[in-house]
Amino acid sequence: MEVPLELTFREMEKDPEVEKYILEKVDKLESISKNIISCSVVVEKPQKHQQEGNPYRFRIVITIPGDTDVVVSKGGNDSPMHAPLKSIVKDAFEVAKRQLIEVNDKRRYEVKEHPEQEMGAVVDRLFKNEGYGFLKTIDNREVYFHENSVVNDDFKRLEVGTGVRYSETAGDKGPQATTVQIVNKPGARLPSNPE
Repeated sequence: MEVPLELTFREMEKDPEVEKYILEKVDKLESISKNIISCSVVVEKPQKHQQEGNPYRFRIVITIPGDTDVVVSKGGNDSPMHAPLKSIVKDAFEVAKRQLIEVNDKRRYEVKEHPEQEMGAVVDRLFKNEGYGFLKTIDNREVYFHENSVVNDDFKRLEVGTGVRYSETAGDKGPQATTVQIVNKPGARLPSNPE
């Protein structure tokens, strides 16, 4: 955590055993999610004599990067009247753990990669009247292609510098593309690499 744990006991004496238990639970959360910025925990017992619900209130606020904080409140009417404080703390940290895992899982898949849309080559030379051309691959190899290998009948849209993805096979005279598909605006030129 970037900011040390903020632990507050309100309207009750600080309980060293509960404090130790909370510290252990926070450590476990940190092992699940390495990107926790801060964690604030409030333990309170606002009423001495209560007719219903649990007398304890427990709240965790976990700040993580982005616009989502994990907030969990337990106690009061959502907990059995005679449940011990440690049980309420345990329940709250279980909920916080599940929420952190869910947020991390969502973030992991937010930036979806589409390798099938990545550019693998650019049109280097093009002989439109003859119906063929050559690709320059990202590893600087030359690959022959025929107009029939260009998908969606896009051969006429190709220009030198057009980014494409392709499938390659070994031809009689060297590597040859079996399929070529445009992945960026036709005719767009990539910046040349200074060598």
